[in-house]
Amino acid sequence: MKYDTVLVLDFGGQYCHLIGRRIREHEIYSEIVPHNIKAEEIKLLNEKFNVKGLILSGGPASVFNEGAPKLDAKILDLGLPVLGLCYGHQLIAHMAGGKVGPAKRREYGATYVTIDKPVDVLKGLDRWERVWMSHSDAVFSVPPEYEVLAHSENCPVAAFRHRRKPIYGLQWHPEVVHTEKGVQMLRNLLFEVCKCKANWRMEDMINRMVEEVKAEVGGGKAIIALSGGIDSSVATVVAARAIGDRLTAVFVDHGFMRENEPEFVKNVFQGFKINLVMVNARERFLKRLKGVFDPETKRKIIGEEFIRVFEEEAEKAGAEYLIQGTIYPDRIESGFRKFSDKIKTHHNVAGLPTCIKFKKIIEPLRDLYKDEVRKVAALLGLPKEIVFRQPFPGPGLAVRVIGEITEEKVEIARKADKIVREEIEKSSLKDKLWQYFAVLTDTKATGVKGDARAYGYVVAIRAVESREAMTASFAKIPYRLLERISTRITNEIPQVVRVVYDITHKPPATIEWE
Repeated sequence: MKYDTVLVLDFGGQYCHLIGRRIREHEIYSEIVPHNIKAEEIKLLNEKFNVKGLILSGGPASVFNEGAPKLDAKILDLGLPVLGLCYGHQLIAHMAGGKVGPAKRREYGATYVTIDKPVDVLKGLDRWERVWMSHSDAVFSVPPEYEVLAHSENCPVAAFRHRRKPIYGLQWHPEVVHTEKGVQMLRNLLFEVCKCKANWRMEDMINRMVEEVKAEVGGGKAIIALSGGIDSSVATVVAARAIGDRLTAVFVDHGFMRENEPEFVKNVFQGFKINLVMVNARERFLKRLKGVFDPETKRKIIGEEFIRVFEEEAEKAGAEYLIQGTIYPDRIESGFRKFSDKIKTHHNVAGLPTCIKFKKIIEPLRDLYKDEVRKVAALLGLPKEIVFRQPFPGPGLAVRVIGEITEEKVEIARKADKIVREEIEKSSLKDKLWQYFAVLTDTKATGVKGDARAYGYVVAIRAVESREAMTASFAKIPYRLLERISTRITNEIPQVVRVVYDITHKPPATIEWE
């Protein structure tokens, strides 16, 4: 059976795979392809899929930049519906002879647009809509064969369509949750414009991942990096289905875990039929990070040390392959594609050393988002305490301690993290929040404890709501709950004198501080 498919052309935007994710939410298959794919290659893909439409992603470039990514002009003559978003919107206008240039005022974040013609992709929208913008260039006019569908205060052409062909452009991002009717816009595109049928299921992804691991490992052996988080746990079960007892799961305790984390992992995975190895590597990690302040350097050191531990364990097990639970947000934030900006290095992506002894690193979850991984976990029968675990970074508390890592600072961060989790999990917010944790800042402040002056650390609390971690909103936690958390931290951790709450969305911030 061939799936109805919408291709997403990747121009380096941070939300590229989020577009694909939103399409799959409608049970329509999406495939991410390079921006420079040729029209003939798209035709050939019809041997495998029913290609029903194309979306051109956003990207950090300007259409005027030297070496800016281009589009094969013949694609616009295929007769397939094409929707350009942000950079894709500007590129289509530029190629058609429209006027594109620097916006008089850049638009980042929530913006209100006026819908001039609620047709096709914009069908059913109100006169004014709240959307998510992120651009410095803008389209100021389109040629006669195009017409304007929407505008904003700073963007004269916020949406357009070709008068005869199914070609559209939106300056905003319908794929992010902050565009209030983004789902409706995408549904209009998929079902009204592209005429897609919903014939793809998540179960198909599981079969594909299992077959991929089988093919990559062949008759060999592999080890998998198991942290106990949702991503590595799902990857472990997928890999176990694929290669059985030729898999060894390695849990590395680098000393930056949450309280009782090693015991939790051991208790959960002893019930699975896998070879589980627990490695205590606390001293070697702490030694490597002594005197290191820069967060990017921290991540690279942690990534390298992880690999060295895995190489040692692989040699013992006779394994030649390393399997990781890397998911798409890890890869995109590490700037792994040509035209994407690097936000931060993830220890298991760009943080890996260049010299690695494994034949190959296999990442079966590499194109999935966190919420998709949770669905796969439930389908695989993983216990609820794994399925609904909140995300925890691979480098652990090392990226929640700002500045140099010391045993004392890690222990402060661990205690503060425990208090935050305990208080939130006693409240009604537990199932409403994506992530919640404490950060030990590198700032000290004056306080008063026991009628005497105290000079100690400042701890920041971070709690966010999100669907897939590519965007997030800070949580509006009740003051009484914040007060309990603050009181406990300053009372139970002598070194801390002040607690602050982070009220920054993503973007412009990331969820983690480092």
